[in-house]
Amino acid sequence: MADKQISLPAKLINGGIAGLIGVTCVFPIDLAKTRLQNQQNGQRMYSSLSDCLIKTIRSEGYFGAAVNLTLVTPEKAIKLAANDFFRHHLSKDGKKLTLLREMLAGCGAGTCQVIVTTPMEMLKIQLQDAGRIAAQKKLMAAQAQLSSSPAAAAEPAVETRPTATQITRELLRSKGIAGLYKGLGATLLRDVPFSIVYFPLFANLNKLGQKDPNVKAPFYVSFLSGCVAGSTAAVAVNPCDVIKTRLQSLQRGVNEDTYSGILDCTKKIWQREGPTAFFKGAYCRALVIAPLFGIAQVVYFVGIAEFLLDMLPKHRA
Repeated sequence: MADKQISLPAKLINGGIAGLIGVTCVFPIDLAKTRLQNQQNGQRMYSSLSDCLIKTIRSEGYFGAAVNLTLVTPEKAIKLAANDFFRHHLSKDGKKLTLLREMLAGCGAGTCQVIVTTPMEMLKIQLQDAGRIAAQKKLMAAQAQLSSSPAAAAEPAVETRPTATQITRELLRSKGIAGLYKGLGATLLRDVPFSIVYFPLFANLNKLGQKDPNVKAPFYVSFLSGCVAGSTAAVAVNPCDVIKTRLQSLQRGVNEDTYSGILDCTKKIWQREGPTAFFKGAYCRALVIAPLFGIAQVVYFVGIAEFLLDMLPKHRA
């Protein structure tokens, strides 16, 4: 973010706009990331990012992003505004922040955002992974029919998928508000380190493009800095993202493991799938996060929210 002080409403609006634009651009890749991370050894439905996208589009058409678009606005707004808030209060008399203080500001931002991130991710994962589970069931049913007599073949079941509203109601009914916050610990383990890495890295990369400390870097420098910092932080915390995704998945495919917690999940993945499993979907996540945060920095640079807020009095006159 620019060093100049921006009002809280402007920060929240900029963060929300950035989130909406970013999610619209990268949602298909995010869906592929979830499915690649969730599939375990055995019945593998997808071999790569492109294979997942092609099969998904063929069987399901273009996939909606309603949950992300609804909740990413407050999520990104909280994350970006909280980082600015903590940076401002950790600075001493306007002096340059030390790396440690930059990391502390990022830590605060990552902690604040999980209020919205956890239920958003919880619902998103159920909806995104439903297609993989359904495709696996169809494949298993087809294999079972081939191995049985025609008379014994079962009629194909009509696949009905729950909506985000139905999932939310069921979780609230059965487990209360805690149901929406399943995987909170794993989400913290992902988002706090991400923000600790991302915000200081972005700030220092962005400064390289500043010819004068009092003048903002060009918008393309902010965009590239956001992309590089975002993709670096995303890959760094991908093991935590894999664990979070597995813990938040309510449905499992055939012969797939269930987990009782973070340690149990980590142990089973390491023993049964090997250390490389912790980096499943890492390149997908980098492809998602890079433009998402690059766009966020450009939105802040352009100052869309400031422009909109400045226009309000003119309309009232």
